[in-house]
Amino acid sequence: MTALTMGGNAPLPGEDFEISVRWNLKSSSVDEIDVSAFVLTAAGKVAGDDDMIFYGQRADKSGSVRMTETNRAAPGGTNEASFEFDLRRLPAAAEKIAITGTINDAQAKRVSFTDVASLVVSVIRSGTSAVTFDVPVTGMTEAALILGELYKRSGQWKFRAVGQGFNGGLKPLAEGFGVKIDDAPAAAVPSRPTPAPPPAPAPPPASAAPPVSLSKVTLTKAQPKISLAKKGASFGEIKINLNWNKRKSGGGWFGGGGSKNIDLDLGCLFEMKDGSIGAVQALGNAFGNFDHAPFIRLMSDDRTGASADGEWVRINGSRWNDIRRIIIYTFIYEGVANWTQTDGVVTVYVPDNAPIEVKLDEGASDKRNCGIVLLENVGGEISVRREVRYFRSTEELDRHYAWGLRWTAGRK
Repeated sequence: MTALTMGGNAPLPGEDFEISVRWNLKSSSVDEIDVSAFVLTAAGKVAGDDDMIFYGQRADKSGSVRMTETNRAAPGGTNEASFEFDLRRLPAAAEKIAITGTINDAQAKRVSFTDVASLVVSVIRSGTSAVTFDVPVTGMTEAALILGELYKRSGQWKFRAVGQGFNGGLKPLAEGFGVKIDDAPAAAVPSRPTPAPPPAPAPPPASAAPPVSLSKVTLTKAQPKISLAKKGASFGEIKINLNWNKRKSGGGWFGGGGSKNIDLDLGCLFEMKDGSIGAVQALGNAFGNFDHAPFIRLMSDDRTGASADGEWVRINGSRWNDIRRIIIYTFIYEGVANWTQTDGVVTVYVPDNAPIEVKLDEGASDKRNCGIVLLENVGGEISVRREVRYFRSTEELDRHYAWGLRWTAGRK
């Protein structure tokens, strides 16, 4: 393993690898560090806004950089963000990838990176750290850092330990790399949004890409609900993502019987306006349909937790008026003893709205099913409510929400 100091560099261990950024906080005022990656041309700028990879956009267009963790609890009281890289998929114009970190709302909280106890960047391949950089944060007065960069020199990719700080948050940092940022603030939680203003007399061309939004909403027990109104003819494609960590744990429901990958299954119960009900889930191969009723589709079944994207449910927002309610749930299929080991996060993506995040950060080991988010059609709007309620089975969840399905044993 190569341990770098500021300004040092080392060859990358291959074309496919991971980068982990771990930190330990010493101030309660620093609740989160936003880690991002920027794919840059020789000019030091992004070729397009989709070359910024962060909590609101988890992969670039080429698929060469994928964010696998944003802020998960890690061993030793640390937090971690991580990326997977496949440099073979990078566009020819890409010459550099910058890895950055920013402290959320640092100016308002009067904090900087000196309030972080430790910050370590690791380049990992096949589970082994090949390169590490312990960022010297002591005394740093800045709230934004370029942690390191991947760069190409004479056809070979290397990692450089940067540790360069500057004032400002994620917005000025992203704009410095050429990303166009949407200045609109996140929607208030839990209050209803105000009506959209009339359209401007000279809107941008339809082909113009919308600016990147840095806003995000986290639903909590204290602020469990948000309502979303249509900003166009329809809601478009609504996407719901479930992601969790890749750690292995003791096999079986309570941890005996060897080491297995964590396997969470994503699914939902739906009720249509015409009264019809059903389930979309991998068990029983009930994957649904996007273009026809129920206008809901489960895209994959990630049995290992190794997929950077986790599992996705797509909802056809153009048919939202046909849907009365949807409860999004997950259940532990195998390989983990309790919910706190999963580090599970569900994110709801509705076009032209900030991502809505719900963390599965509680729960007992004797209840293997979790009802996470309830989506309801309220006057044509989408009411999104955090549930995070735990049940022994999907049938028990069904009874709690008075769905009324008949349940039999199923398998993948």
